[in-house]
Amino acid sequence: MNSLEENVGRYFSAVPSDRKDMIYKLHKLIVDLYPTAEISMDYKMPTYRYEEGWVALANQKNYISLYTCSAEHLAEFKKRHPKIKTGKGCINFKPKDPLPTPSLKKVVKHAMSYKKQH
Repeated sequence: MNSLEENVGRYFSAVPSDRKDMIYKLHKLIVDLYPTAEISMDYKMPTYRYEEGWVALANQKNYISLYTCSAEHLAEFKKRHPKIKTGKGCINFKPKDPLPTPSLKKVVKHAMSYKKQH
């Protein structure tokens, strides 16, 4: 195991038990969609990069966050799931929240296929 795998593994193992299953499911969803994504510990959280796009997972005080690089990636998700808390460019899942997989796949795909305007 390399140091990056160890760091990501340590990060996940530090997640409280009531959220551990959620962060592993989100990780699997991202890796299943983008098996060649580069995984790093940017911003001290697991970050997944594919071409110019990225998403990241974070264990916060009371929830698990899925970060994207822009609020536009979440517009459809916010409309479909108004009871799940969102920020400008992130979704904050409390342990009781469902993981709406089809909608999350769209968010991840939208964020990972993002092309910067040059």
